[in-house]
Amino acid sequence: MSGRADPASALDLLTRGEVTLKGRLPRSSNATFLVELALDEATALAVYKPERGERPLWDFPPGLFRREIAAYLLSEALGWGLVPATAPREGPLGEGSLQLFVPADFRQHYFTLLEQVEHREALQRICLFDLLINNADRKSGHCLYVPDDRIYAIDNGLTFHAESKLRTVIWDFGEEPIAPALLDDVRRVLDDGLPPALTDLLDPDEQRALKRRARGLLRSGRFPVDQSGLRYPWPLI
Repeated sequence: MSGRADPASALDLLTRGEVTLKGRLPRSSNATFLVELALDEATALAVYKPERGERPLWDFPPGLFRREIAAYLLSEALGWGLVPATAPREGPLGEGSLQLFVPADFRQHYFTLLEQVEHREALQRICLFDLLINNADRKSGHCLYVPDDRIYAIDNGLTFHAESKLRTVIWDFGEEPIAPALLDDVRRVLDDGLPPALTDLLDPDEQRALKRRARGLLRSGRFPVDQSGLRYPWPLI
């Protein structure tokens, strides 16, 4: 099973499957683990992010794993499928999130994908998503390309802050119009109201800020420009 699995079966496996710790993933600022899930005849690999492995931050409260789940829920509400199936789970190291592992071509990342015109629409969708969730850490390597020509956006823990925290490598679409279909998706979610499962994970200020960002993007209809040149994460990849 991969990140693109049927949502219902994927979430069932994430929430009910037996969890076996395989090892720690390298090059992560927080303790992140690869696990194997098994439920009946189904098996899958997943990424486990326990709260106890989170490095304390001055500007984000503990529980970044909840923001990973919130990003998945918003992506699904929009109908964009950008984030692999993600669910809360009590694992071997305590409460955290489980996200289906994506068997990506890890030679590819945002900067390489940007050079290929066929990926432009998918990257614009990720760009708009990051503007909505106020992503404070969208690195190039967080855009995962899988062989079925799909691009996922992972590592969404530094998101949904009520204050402006946007830091991303995706500034190449500045001043370009946002596709009407994408704006329609944003408008629909605003009109329908944020899903209860999502609002349960965000405080009232964060919910209001999310709606303000959405309304601002609907008014402008264009991707913004980083006038300061400072809103980039480090490292870039």
